[in-house]
Amino acid sequence: MSDPTAIRQQQRASAAQAGLRLGERLRHLRVAAGMTQTDLAGNRFSKEYVSQIERGKTRPTRETIDWIAERLGVDSGFLANGVSADERGRVDAALARAEALLEARRNEEALEEFERVRPAVLATGMPELESRALSGEATVRMRAGDVREAIALLERARVLSEGTSFSDIERADVLFRLGVARYKLNSIQTSIGLFDEALKVAERSEIPSDQLRSNILAWRSRCYRRRRDLEAAREDVERALELAEGLNDKRTAADVYFQASIIADREGHWVLARSYAERAKAVYEELSDRSNLGRLLNNLGGINFLLGHPEEAVDFLKDAVGIALEVGNDAEAAHAVNGIAQVHLRTGDSTRAEEQARYALELLGDRVDETAEIGNAQLVLGRALLEQGRLDEADEALQAGERAYDQLSSGSHRASAWVAQGDLAARRGDDRAAARLYRQAADALQDVRF
Repeated sequence: MSDPTAIRQQQRASAAQAGLRLGERLRHLRVAAGMTQTDLAGNRFSKEYVSQIERGKTRPTRETIDWIAERLGVDSGFLANGVSADERGRVDAALARAEALLEARRNEEALEEFERVRPAVLATGMPELESRALSGEATVRMRAGDVREAIALLERARVLSEGTSFSDIERADVLFRLGVARYKLNSIQTSIGLFDEALKVAERSEIPSDQLRSNILAWRSRCYRRRRDLEAAREDVERALELAEGLNDKRTAADVYFQASIIADREGHWVLARSYAERAKAVYEELSDRSNLGRLLNNLGGINFLLGHPEEAVDFLKDAVGIALEVGNDAEAAHAVNGIAQVHLRTGDSTRAEEQARYALELLGDRVDETAEIGNAQLVLGRALLEQGRLDEADEALQAGERAYDQLSSGSHRASAWVAQGDLAARRGDDRAAARLYRQAADALQDVRF
């Protein structure tokens, strides 16, 4: 998290510099118009007030800037920011194009557009435009796995958003994106704090923010789910769904249905989970949202396996892999490949389980935002090797899985690693080590809320 004192110092310095630039422009424009400070002030202000503006000692309101600009016969946007209305319009249009590409998940094109427009945005000196550009670029970079770089961009946007020209909704949006980024780095408690703050800021605004609040609640629900606090997760997702359905926003509702399906799955309500997933699937197909459709098919594969349909599960998972590779998302492909590995492992085909788990790890590489799935794949690999009697290789894979889970600070994840290692110890005939590992797992699970 940023140092609050440093943020306030940056804000004061930025505000002072902006005021000085405005004052310099005002003085040059006034002199060019052949007016004295008294002439410009007229009957509305004092000469001293104009002098304070020119020296950067005070920042006039938007209404005052508009009045002075009209009196000088210049564009008010140019007086306020050194940028004409036409130039701002061109930059705004370029940003809108980048944001549209982002919304369409054409991520490479969106990143190129954000990078192309960056110099023009900075040249305007307008914090509102810079914050939009930073937030948009950060979101693209998060999708590509560059989470730490995304956080650096969002921290800069957060400093800007504390300025007086920003609304509470704009501030809440930056906090929300920061929460998502921290979630991807497995900083779950930090994420919850950011989502709590974002929700509080959004709710105090007089501007409608149902879509943003729905997104915040849906992502906070993910955090609670990661902590195995399924009751809190369900409460948040139900509130998020209520807001999304009230908006008649199909995409947001589909995203929340997706999260509701995952929670119902975790609670063992598999028929309900499938119902939610199928509703989301229909919307994603209608919207031609291939990326989310692939993720949803992965989820449906897991649900169908739990319902006793392994062949259908593999079909869904293979379709999920194909779509993920088609849209260039190796990480999502790895999730589905690992799902296939788990189906093979649980149906007794340890050789194919090993093959698919290794492929999943290859796709995941060393992405810091996929630590949990790396741990999952290592455990599947370890258990597949254990079933084949390759005990030393299994030990190596299970230890790698435990190391990955250690980064999550999740008792339930560590417990699954210890149970697997306990099974390995039992296979080796080391009953004492097996009992110790099973006890560790049981102790860890006592601290987990279900």
